[in-house]
Parts: sequence; structure tokens; C-alpha cells
Amino acid sequence: MNTFFILLLVIVILLVIYVAAGFRVVPQNNEGLVETLGKYTRTVKAGFVFIWPFFQRIRRVSLALQPLEISKYSIITKDNAEITTSLTLNYLVTNSYKYFYNNTDSVESMVQLIRGHLRDIIGRIDLNEALGSTSRINSQLSKAIGDLTDIYGIRVVRVNVDELLPSPEIQRAMDKQLTADREKVATIKKAEGAAKNIELTTKAKNDALVATARAKAEAVKTQANADAYRIDQLQASLAKASDGYFRNQSLDSFNHLAEGPDNLVVVGKDEMSNLGAVPAIKKVWDKSDDKK
Repeated sequence: MNTFFILLLVIVILLVIYVAAGFRVVPQNNEGLVETLGKYTRTVKAGFVFIWPFFQRIRRVSLALQPLEISKYSIITKDNAEITTSLTLNYLVTNSYKYFYNNTDSVESMVQLIRGHLRDIIGRIDLNEALGSTSRINSQLSKAIGDLTDIYGIRVVRVNVDELLPSPEIQRAMDKQLTADREKVATIKKAEGAAKNIELTTKAKNDALVATARAKAEAVKTQANADAYRIDQLQASLAKASDGYFRNQSLDSFNHLAEGPDNLVVVGKDEMSNLGAVPAIKKVWDKSDDKK
């Protein structure tokens, strides 16, 4: 009898231990996949859960947002240039059953899908366009992925192309091209500066020549005006002189001629009276010089 009670007590204790071992806790923001003898039975939410030990097991799946970095890999652009890219993304599990049972590695399948779409996007554009259009590539990649990852029970919340780097050979060629472009711009600027300097120098010389010519023209004009004024004064003075004055001047002229070594002078009758105008003209001309 005592043996029976002892055996019964042992069985009760084992049952209590067995039942107690079946209680599980699913943490917050997780789901539990319950399997009975290896077959999916049900999905349980976060909290206190009971399963039958040895016959059932529970697999926990996190529903929290997960960050992921996709390591660098090479892509060929439309113009056959090789570039290296790396990605970062955030994803979360939307269907724990699909995530765990429909694929042996849902995360790796998602990564391969994203890589394939990125290769397709960059493969349709040139190198320069790819290097300068990171934000547009991000937008196109997000649209291309869309709900395709739903078959893995995953939703990509954000995907970002962190960097696009050309191969070392292309980078060296780009550096040389950039240096050549800078030297070209510097040469053009230097030539433009020299041309501008020549233009300004030539303009200054031309302006000086024009100013000199104008000054000379003004001087000639002033001299011509002065000569014209003297001639006008001479004509006015001669017009005011009387005939007797010219006769006296003619006699003086003959006297001066007679005093010279060559005292033989032959003139016409009409020219004799005009000789008196010569000294008169000289006097008027000398007076006008004195006034200047």
C-alpha cells in the first residue's frame, strides 16, 4: 500500500513537472510558431503560452524592424563601366509563417532580389548618370521592390544606396580628365586675359593717337584762324591808306634800291606805284605779330 502511494506521488510530481515544463513566454514584438511532432500547428502571440513538452515545440520569430547592410559588389553600367556599390536597408517580418517555412533563408533571398533589381536599374544608365543620380536610383529601387518580398513574409521599409564607386582604372581616368579640364579652363582664362590686355592697350594707344591728332588739328585750325585774322587786318589797313601814302612809300623804296650795290631797276609804269605797298604791308604784318 505504501509502495502504491509512493508510486502515485512520483507520477503526480512527474506530471506537475511535465505540465510546468510546457509553459513558455513569447516576448513582446515576437510571434511563436507551434509545431506538433514537427508539423506547424498554430501561431501564437506574445505572452504566456502552453505547449506539450516532447510533442510540441515553439519557434520564435521577431517582428521588430531589422537593419541590414549588403556588402560591396560590382555592377556594370550601360557604357560598360564597372562600379562598386553597397546598400543598407531596414526590413520587418510581416508573416512569420512565410518567413520561416516558405524559404530556407528569406533574408538572403530578399538580398538577392534587391541586388538583381539594382543591377537592372544601373545597367540601363551611363556611368556619369549613375554617379550623379543616387537619390533617383534609391527611389526606383524602392518602387521596383514594392511588395515582391511579401512572398518571403518580409516588407522592406527603407533601402538606400550608400555609395557608388568606379573601379580604380576608371577613377584614375576620371582624375586625369578632371585635371585636363581644369588646365584647359585655366589656359582659356589666361588667353582671354591676354587678349583683353591687348585690347585695352590697343584702345589706349588709339585713344592717344586720336587725342594727338585732334590737338594738332586744333593747333592748325588756331594758326589758320590767326593767319586769316592777320590777313583781314592787313587788307583793312591797306584799304584805309591813301594814294599819297603809297607814293611816298614808292619813293622810299626806290631810294633804298638806289643805295644798294645793284642800283639799276627796270619796272613798268604801273608797277612803280605798287612798290609803295610792299613796305606798308610789312609794317602792318609786323604790328599784327606784336599784338600776338
